[in-house]
Amino acid sequence: MLKELIDAAICRTECDIVLKNAEYVDVFCGTLKKGDIGIVGDKIVGVGSYSGKEEIDVSGLKVLPGYIDAHVHIESSQLSPEEFASLIVPRGTTTIIADPHEITNVCGMAGAEYIAKASKNVPLDVKVQLPSCVPATPFETSGATLAGKDIREHISDEFIYGLGEFMNFPGVIYADPDVLEKLQSAHDCGKVIDGHAPSVSGHALNAYLCGGISTDHECVSVEEIEEKISKGVYVHLRHGSSTRNIVSNSKAVTAGNMRRFLMCTDDRHAADLKEKGHIDDALRKVVAGGLDPVWAVTIATLNAAECYGLKFKGAIAPYYFADLVVVDGLENFNAKYVIKDGKLVAKDGKALFDTSKRYLPKDVLNTVHVNKLKADDFILTLKGEKANVMTILPGNVVTGCEVLEIKSKDGDVDIEGTDVLKMAVVERHKYTGNIGKGLLKGYGFKGGAMGITIAHDSHNIILLGDDNESMAKAANELARIGGGMVIVDKKSGEIYSLSLDIGGLMSSRDAESLQSDSKALIERAYAMGVDREQEAFMSLAFLSLAVIPHVKLLDTGLFDVDKFSFMDINA
Repeated sequence: MLKELIDAAICRTECDIVLKNAEYVDVFCGTLKKGDIGIVGDKIVGVGSYSGKEEIDVSGLKVLPGYIDAHVHIESSQLSPEEFASLIVPRGTTTIIADPHEITNVCGMAGAEYIAKASKNVPLDVKVQLPSCVPATPFETSGATLAGKDIREHISDEFIYGLGEFMNFPGVIYADPDVLEKLQSAHDCGKVIDGHAPSVSGHALNAYLCGGISTDHECVSVEEIEEKISKGVYVHLRHGSSTRNIVSNSKAVTAGNMRRFLMCTDDRHAADLKEKGHIDDALRKVVAGGLDPVWAVTIATLNAAECYGLKFKGAIAPYYFADLVVVDGLENFNAKYVIKDGKLVAKDGKALFDTSKRYLPKDVLNTVHVNKLKADDFILTLKGEKANVMTILPGNVVTGCEVLEIKSKDGDVDIEGTDVLKMAVVERHKYTGNIGKGLLKGYGFKGGAMGITIAHDSHNIILLGDDNESMAKAANELARIGGGMVIVDKKSGEIYSLSLDIGGLMSSRDAESLQSDSKALIERAYAMGVDREQEAFMSLAFLSLAVIPHVKLLDTGLFDVDKFSFMDINA
């Protein structure tokens, strides 16, 4: 193959494909350049004057390296890996760093293997990270546990590329022996370790980074970004469905530090992928917000390739993989052509590959295991008239806590006429019967209950409502459909649900029909009062994530993330 590449590069032979009259982003020099881009097999042979067996005239367009999503949970799209690819590849994404800790928390290593095997069916490079924190904390109930010995056993598995986001930052900082074994296992194999350290700074950040952790995607301020970059961290600019601070965080990018930024989506659901896009939408947002477009492209391509050791990816140059996206310009980033490994795989936003044959093993199905619930299971009794009530910050996954006066009636909280709702997290893996109960202010929903089996990161059932009977119906419906999303309308008695049969997280259906039904259910949630500043279901799914400040609800109770201990709902 080397001879074929060399011969075509020096024009002794024709290229397989040539992008004629190209104007492309040179991410090495930070400029726009012109020339024909020659491709042989899966490689670029050069830029210059070339002829090819197939020639595509790209006059008036811009050619970019294929985008690299530097941190994503495929499961959050609610799609199978094949259908996920059908939405993001036509947008220009050709490589992702995938952390399957959602399905691994439910199904163990079988979940991670499922993601890897299913991804082989599509023209998308999926670099699978071994989930590091299963469960995210030792204080909740998950479907599986990966201890230090398990990480050591699997980190060298052929399909594992690195160690996924290390959410247990207190475990690192306090040098927990099991945590240290996980980190050392990755170092022994020479693999990148992803980070997750929201608001960690100073000496605590120094200690965390001494675990040999390379990245972070949880920054919420320019000051936090600057400190982490100054200490050698690659910082992800994140554009998810619930986390929408990419424009404000991009203000931290300067000429001096721009090579230390990456771009990622983390958690993005099917409706947003279909209607708004993927990394292309992130690029639109940051460029509209004032970021230099060539810097933005470099962040979305070369920086990620270098951070994760993706050799010969992320740039347009000889011997680099022919992963390319041809767009209408550096403002809208609308993809006209997408080339993966030298083959045209998408045109005008449409996939040119088949996703109808989907890999679906039995061990990722039928994962909701609960006893039938009844209304009395959701009675919440307070000792007095004041309670610690969770609050949520729109556009973010950080939660707060307020002490509010809460009335009671017949041994149960009385929230009628208030902007407070009941919350419950129902354990759904091992029939423990655990139900964590709490209160949430400001979500807006009224008139029944809503629930989902996506509840980061242990993925128990999370419910929100103002009626005990509706909450019980919602939980029982989720068990009946094998997991998914549900709304119960108390007034009409109707139950509206969407099945997510793969681990209670993802659907085996096609993207088009799932996206349509998901959108309808989301709109129903908004019609029942959910604040449109929130992503109706995805925001709910983060209210049990006990590694994001400041207060969360687990199946075992209300949890103070800052103190890393449980707290009393009674104030």
